[in-house]
Amino acid sequence: MLDNFRIFVYSSDKTVNLKSPVESLFHASLMNSPFVTRDPDGADLFFVPLDSDLSTRSTSHVVRDLRTELPYWNRTLGADHFYISCSGIGYESDRNLVELKKNSVQISCFPAPEDKFIPHKDITLPPFITYGLVEPQAPVNNSAKYLGFAKHGALKIPEMVVELIKDPDFLIEQEPSNRVTYEERFRSSKFCLFDYEGDVSGIGEAMRVGCVPVVITVRPIQDLPLIDVLQWQEMAVFLGRDKGGVKELKRVLGSVSEDRYEKMRGSGISVGRHFMWNDPPQLMDSFHMVMYQLWLRRHTIRYARRDWV
Repeated sequence: MLDNFRIFVYSSDKTVNLKSPVESLFHASLMNSPFVTRDPDGADLFFVPLDSDLSTRSTSHVVRDLRTELPYWNRTLGADHFYISCSGIGYESDRNLVELKKNSVQISCFPAPEDKFIPHKDITLPPFITYGLVEPQAPVNNSAKYLGFAKHGALKIPEMVVELIKDPDFLIEQEPSNRVTYEERFRSSKFCLFDYEGDVSGIGEAMRVGCVPVVITVRPIQDLPLIDVLQWQEMAVFLGRDKGGVKELKRVLGSVSEDRYEKMRGSGISVGRHFMWNDPPQLMDSFHMVMYQLWLRRHTIRYARRDWV
């Protein structure tokens, strides 16, 4: 991949405006990477720069211009193209948007907006860590003081939060802490709780220090970061929101054997480096893992050209 994968970036008349830090970092890393080529005929994929706040009409015009002015879109109806959009592209009747939505690879932020993500085609970026851990070292075995920990903003279930605060087996952070305290709380807990509808940005951090993530959700999750390459069931516990509250949560966590727990913990630690964003990028970090997922999608179906009504 490092030697052969090439991406052609369509030129833009202005600087691309991306709102989230992780979008901006991925875009900057891509533009400064050796993957970018000036030879479109030798490219495996094509990158379409889109502003974060670009209207659907303007997005349609971008695709229309690619179709009419250059030959590359029409060869696959956009199937060898990709773009970044945290908000996602919805289902529209416009021909240009239909092709972009159905064929091109959308790179979204995690979690992706519901109904704006197509599994097995689209990709989510690993969450951006506002501040990293000092030394990503896992705690020694049996050093966990708490069964579970949830950081500020990670749970969006008020009744569960109230119950967990009263339970001595859990540590619930009600206000954001500083970096050192935050790190120590991750290290002192066996499991780290995340609500899929809340703040999930700490999942990668949790795994890096040996805190097994517990993801609470009301629907199947198909947009997990690096889902093409990671066996999430071997690293995390998934629990339905309506499955009995705290009582069921404690039952599920208590049913995890020590052997299974250590395997999950070890798996999380071993893949922790894949959830680190570096500037400049380093091998096997978040940027390169996203690029690897794009590389897996480089063999596209060449649709036959057809007339449109």
